[in-house]
Amino acid sequence: MHLTRRNIGLIVAPVLALAVWWLTPVLTYEARTVATIMAFCLVFWMTEVIPLSMTAFLGVLLAVMLGIAEIATAFQNLGHPIILLFIGSFLLARSMTRHGLDKRIALFILSRPFFQKSLFRLFLGFSFISFLLSMWVSNSVTVAMLLPLMLGVTQLVCQPEQGRNSAAFFLLGIAYSASIGGISTIIGSPPNLIGVNYLAQQGVIVDFLQWMLLALPISISMYGLMVLYMRYFLSKSSYDQAVVQAYVAEHQQQHQKLKQGEKVTMGVFLVAVILWLAPGVFNLLGLEEAYTFMSTYFAESTVAVLAALLLFLIPPGQENNGEGTLTAEDLVKIDWDTILLFGGGMALGQLVVTSGLADVIGRSITTVIDPENQVLLVFVLITLVLLLTEVSSNTAIAITFVPIIIGVLQGLDLPLLYPVLGVVVACSLAFMLPVATPPNAIVYGSKQVSIGEMARTGLVLNLFGAVITTVWVLVYMSL
Repeated sequence: MHLTRRNIGLIVAPVLALAVWWLTPVLTYEARTVATIMAFCLVFWMTEVIPLSMTAFLGVLLAVMLGIAEIATAFQNLGHPIILLFIGSFLLARSMTRHGLDKRIALFILSRPFFQKSLFRLFLGFSFISFLLSMWVSNSVTVAMLLPLMLGVTQLVCQPEQGRNSAAFFLLGIAYSASIGGISTIIGSPPNLIGVNYLAQQGVIVDFLQWMLLALPISISMYGLMVLYMRYFLSKSSYDQAVVQAYVAEHQQQHQKLKQGEKVTMGVFLVAVILWLAPGVFNLLGLEEAYTFMSTYFAESTVAVLAALLLFLIPPGQENNGEGTLTAEDLVKIDWDTILLFGGGMALGQLVVTSGLADVIGRSITTVIDPENQVLLVFVLITLVLLLTEVSSNTAIAITFVPIIIGVLQGLDLPLLYPVLGVVVACSLAFMLPVATPPNAIVYGSKQVSIGEMARTGLVLNLFGAVITTVWVLVYMSL
């Protein structure tokens, strides 16, 4: 048999699962079974034997068949409010792509004389769009929207004689910017939602604005460092400003007047952002009644679904035969694999907690690391997750390890919020391999970036990420 990655997964998964079962006789039946299932699923996720979402479903199904979960409740998480938040924000992003709003935003920045002066400034323009957009739209959607435009620009300005390097670094920087921007808001990246959900289960409620206030300093620090790091590579490349001006001029001819579809999308998007931020603002201002009202009746998921429904209801002018800004076809085109992975994965994560496995792992880590040494503990947890995320989906790692880390922190009697924030952020800061995050996979798929270039460039940023995240978490804990 030819040993493809898939075949390796099919062999290693059952072997590892049996090893885990054999090595854990001291655990209760429930905890031992969940550990075995998680080991099996982790290998399937890493080697992508079947789609990631189907692996999550397989894990839950095994739990039901082995008697540690009830079929009536096992798949309840598929109707979780977070799933609705996902669907709504994916549909918002779909509307941006469909009506060309993404390209308009890109061209608006690229037509500014400041960004046309050098290749690095051009990169700064693109990476900043990527960083900003991915706060509000999933990071994978952001990179997918920008990629066609970026490839056009890199073909124009990155000369073949200094190799494909400048094009590779340009594209890598855009992917990294999206991953970094995605940590800034609850909806920016799947692990953020997972972390907030698990914290809520422990009675720690984090609203949209509170997450932004905590995560934005980390993402801005990391973005600044990444930009300086990329400048080192891009400053060596030759560059012709006239070529870029001609390209922008040609494309701006097609984007003169705002189409009705763009106006509707922009309007709905702004309404959604205002409603997402409102509860946090009221909370800051001490308006308790307004905060309670907004949190109850306009929760993040409610707002996302409301925004999506408005896009289906409001027609984009005459050009659309009486249909809405979004149509039934758009429903098919959003990332259902991630949405289903989320539902199945949360069910698995819940089993890690309810079976007592999280507590067991938590207690065993506390015997290795001195609880008094918080600096080392936080750094080890963040680095561990960051490295694991390199070889598996960041969503899958968050689903698996956030409940375990909550168990560790509870075992040590430490506050949950800041270390969990650090670990969740670390899930998105994997820059070395295509499998680590969707943005990496998308730019690798463009055939302009080799795995070697991605791994070498990403290794340094991984180290930066672990240190910066640890520093911010310790600052928050000391305050």
